[in-house]
Amino acid sequence: MKLITCRHEGRSTWGAVTEAGKGVIDLGRRLPDLPDLSTALESGRLDEARAAAGWAEADFELSDVVYERTIPRPGKILCIGVNYGGRSAEYTDASTSNKPSVFVRFPGSLTGHNQSLVRPPESSQLDYEGEIVAIIGKRGRRIPQAEAREHIAGLSLGNEGSIRDWLRHGKFNVTQGKNWERSGSMGPWMVTLDEIGDFENLRLQTHVNGELRQDDTVASMAFPIEFQIAYLSTFITLEPGDAIYTGTPTGAGAHLEPPQWLEPGDIVEVSVDEIGTLRNTIQDEDSLE
Repeated sequence: MKLITCRHEGRSTWGAVTEAGKGVIDLGRRLPDLPDLSTALESGRLDEARAAAGWAEADFELSDVVYERTIPRPGKILCIGVNYGGRSAEYTDASTSNKPSVFVRFPGSLTGHNQSLVRPPESSQLDYEGEIVAIIGKRGRRIPQAEAREHIAGLSLGNEGSIRDWLRHGKFNVTQGKNWERSGSMGPWMVTLDEIGDFENLRLQTHVNGELRQDDTVASMAFPIEFQIAYLSTFITLEPGDAIYTGTPTGAGAHLEPPQWLEPGDIVEVSVDEIGTLRNTIQDEDSLE
């Protein structure tokens, strides 16, 4: 089941994409006590959503919606850095560790599918990072790695956009470079875990203006998604609706020769066949209405 958060005719709602992939079953209307996907996750009622969707006819066309961030109220957005094969070699300090690099983002730094990522006037170094996003569906603390999948509601896609020069303002500190408003994205929807096979077979690709920039499989992760859940839940309780950005492959613009920063009008597409394609354009903040 593909679950989206969107606006239709000026009204925010959420729904299930029809099997043909062209329509939306409006779950916000059919389940009025579940106004959004965050509430459905927090209350553990995705099975009700599935039953309500059933074989129902679409309430409106997918082409008529405005996509919003898939998880409207993520309690936590946890991000894993330098996680795919070869990523350490992209940095001056190529040391490796037996523990993952972890940082956080805030909801306002993320927008939805088909929305513009915003380049601020303070920097021209807006960069892309295509990622798979794991959405937590079941509360847990100190989750064994072997049980990690039981705590995942589904997977989405993310562009973990970064303002590169602001990542280097302080030693051991990336927060300010990772949290510019609408510098990243999540979407286009969440695919429930029952439609996802082995994570290792998922191939993540990022295209910029049609050019393939990132291409790798989850099998090359230094810290698999299940390990990430076990590790993160050791120090903090994972709650339904939390989002984990699981790392990006090599090929970000900062590490090309010369560096290739995103500019207004560029189109970035992050794809995994089993999930879909997250597409964003680039726009200067000064040009926003």
